[in-house]
Amino acid sequence: MATLTRVKVLNPAQPNKSTAIFGGEASGILNWNDLAHPHFYTLRQKIRSLFWTANEVDMTQDVKQFADLSKAEQEAFLKIIGLLATLDGPQTVVAMKIADFATDPSVKSIMATIADQESEHNHSYAYVLSSVTTLDKQMASFEMGRTDEVLMKRNARIVDIYNEFAEKPTIETVLKAMVYTTLLEGLFFYSGFAFFYNLARHQKMVGTSTMISYINRDELQHGKAISDIFRAALAENPEYNTEAFTEWIYDQFRHSVEQEIIWSRYVLGEIEGIDLDEMAGYVKYRANKMLRMLGLSEIYPEFAENPMKWIRAYVDNFDDTKTDFFEQTSRQYVKTSDLNGFDDL
Repeated sequence: MATLTRVKVLNPAQPNKSTAIFGGEASGILNWNDLAHPHFYTLRQKIRSLFWTANEVDMTQDVKQFADLSKAEQEAFLKIIGLLATLDGPQTVVAMKIADFATDPSVKSIMATIADQESEHNHSYAYVLSSVTTLDKQMASFEMGRTDEVLMKRNARIVDIYNEFAEKPTIETVLKAMVYTTLLEGLFFYSGFAFFYNLARHQKMVGTSTMISYINRDELQHGKAISDIFRAALAENPEYNTEAFTEWIYDQFRHSVEQEIIWSRYVLGEIEGIDLDEMAGYVKYRANKMLRMLGLSEIYPEFAENPMKWIRAYVDNFDDTKTDFFEQTSRQYVKTSDLNGFDDL
């Protein structure tokens, strides 16, 4: 199995249009009008158009409301922020590492844009916590990713796959890393997102929910971009497009769904307004959608439709086809400043 090497910054002897996404040839000169995969331009444009920063979100009411949340809600709030920070921090690094080994300069650009947004997501969690709670609780929330046993078990395979790619970069390990990146973007965040949306529909912590909506929108677009890059890379390397690899992907999805449901029952068990069985069905529904984006079949046919109807008001979606994905905007995301306040959900 050939090891991928970091691509040179410039290699003028090679063509501008890359010969492969990974392990190919390219000069390093990026001409958006001369791409091996022209639709990557659209992917990058859609991601770039989502630009926002955490301090644009008004947290004034959340500062007042956090103390009025129930003890269970406060604990879940801190645990879920800890989870999100645990996942989004490595996403910045993985995106940069994929860029390091990508031959295609348009993929490097896309991953650089994703890395920047993931970095802002991580910043937003610190911004939220610093707005609503004490420094010691902020620190404890960020420590959770390496101390909470349920969370550590949940993330064990992520750690293994990402570190394997970092230590042994090959076509196989980068494909596996992209599978897990789509899992993070499209599945692992969603019980956490649901918690904040449930608070918002009861007019609690609406500023935090608005922030989560921005992040959710980004993650959906990241998931589409990375699944498209994955499929293009797999098409260029058909020797990896095997029944064994397909079954490996299905196994990772089944395991991830199981762990996400365990996590959701652990962190949402005492939260009023969230039906845990409905949440489990929603996780399986999300898994089906992400599998379709990877070009694979559903593994939970009984959850072809979203069982958590109320969450539609807060979540953007792509359609369900295997080949073309079109964004459907279900709500408008209005940025705020100190001058203009913000709109309630």
